Amino acid sequence: MGANPFFFFNLLLLFFSHSFLAAARGEQPFVGVNIGTDVSNLLPPADLAAFIKAQQIKHIRLYDADPAILSALAGAGVSVAVGVPNNQLLALGSSPATAAAWVARHILPFHPDTPISAVAVGDEVPTALPSALPLLLLAIRSLSAALTAANLSSIPVSTPLPFSVILDPFPPSQAYFNQSLANAFLLPLLGFLGNTSAPLMLNLYPYYAFMQSHRAVPLDNALFKPLPPSLEEVDPNTLLHYTNVLDAMVDAAYVAMRNLNVTTVPVLITETGWPANGSHREELYATRDFASTYNSNLIRYVLDRAGTPLRPESTPSVYIYELFDEDMRPGPVSEASWGLFHGDGTPAYLLHVAGAGGFLANDTTNQTYCVAAEGADRRALQAALDWACGPGRANCSEIQPGEICYEPNEVRSHASYAFDSYYQKERKAAGSCFFQGVAMVTTTDPSHGDCIFPGSKQMNITKAEMTATQASKAEKASTLRLWKARAHGDVIPLILDIVLVVYVLLNFCS
Repeated sequence: MGANPFFFFNLLLLFFSHSFLAAARGEQPFVGVNIGTDVSNLLPPADLAAFIKAQQIKHIRLYDADPAILSALAGAGVSVAVGVPNNQLLALGSSPATAAAWVARHILPFHPDTPISAVAVGDEVPTALPSALPLLLLAIRSLSAALTAANLSSIPVSTPLPFSVILDPFPPSQAYFNQSLANAFLLPLLGFLGNTSAPLMLNLYPYYAFMQSHRAVPLDNALFKPLPPSLEEVDPNTLLHYTNVLDAMVDAAYVAMRNLNVTTVPVLITETGWPANGSHREELYATRDFASTYNSNLIRYVLDRAGTPLRPESTPSVYIYELFDEDMRPGPVSEASWGLFHGDGTPAYLLHVAGAGGFLANDTTNQTYCVAAEGADRRALQAALDWACGPGRANCSEIQPGEICYEPNEVRSHASYAFDSYYQKERKAAGSCFFQGVAMVTTTDPSHGDCIFPGSKQMNITKAEMTATQASKAEKASTLRLWKARAHGDVIPLILDIVLVVYVLLNFCS
């Protein structure tokens, strides 16, 4: 039987109408940031609000609904996804009146001056607090009903889930939900989300997928780096090519939902990121270079709006984990080093997100240096210093005895100079400021006294070359005008040209 021509027309009509409606509702993917509070020197609410505005961050996620922060953000144009901590699930799931009181206290006084974009109930409850799972859906429904009663049904209510609820996720086409959770919890949850136009919130970490794969997952694939076609991950069942791990994780979620006959619930990535520091023995890939690469490429990935291989028309919004290093968090070393910034607002590393419209403005300069990482082991630094000055062919002449950068005669100081020499020699290539995790990228010039680091020398050389070029151009232009002046007997332009040449040459010589 021949194909029905109206089938293809209707399919196209469905696709374009869906895209048109999404655009009409302003549903464009965004990049937001999570803000945790286990920070020893967290900025006060007013300063925090000013910092968020200065970084041109438009979407944040809080793990609670701190009234002080919500008040400080009034009128700032920042949408806030507020959280309900796990320890409040019992009260909210047991009493609709408690849920109504929570909305009255944490939402109504602030919205819409501080737009509340979503309510995230609990955090990774199936693994973090499985005993509260029976109450989770009750709490979600009670809070949603309370919002509806307050004429705020447009605020979606969902719960951030760990990626571990999805089993056998690679390749994505074979993914399915944990069967012990599927019927009792996930199916009713997805039904509720579909009925209320709320997203499935997932915490997705390619970093952990890479680490747990024992290098079966290519590092470049986890970092959004371009891969040659021969190294692209191909799903054998769909023949779709996956150039990054995050796409595969998102599509695995869509396949798992489809296996439960759910196809209309979008994915919202409530957490993703890469740690900038970790144990030198067990977390070698937790470095500033890799964190910068992942988060910079993540931002470009969302802003490019290319979608996923399974759903090219749909790019998920993401919240980067996290804005500040939570230095008081227990656990592995990396737990305290996921922030884009330190608690005092100084950058943890440099992002490269040109074209992001000013979003995360700490990338305003490309002038970076490579220095010894804070807290790096002395013996590891010495080994890295020996390699840099030996096989790495860094120029270490300035840190020899009697030379200008020999003092202070400390391994850390000498290593920083050698690291920067190698980093600049390699043109700041990705991975050139790693040294087995004992080096870090900084935007602060490490030069001191008469000791000028290679990065500063290169910048000064570049400036001198630019000035020399300007002087040469001015001299050539002036010479041309001089001949014209002689030809026309015009003396005034001649005098002006002589003054211009003298001025440029004086600036160049100074």
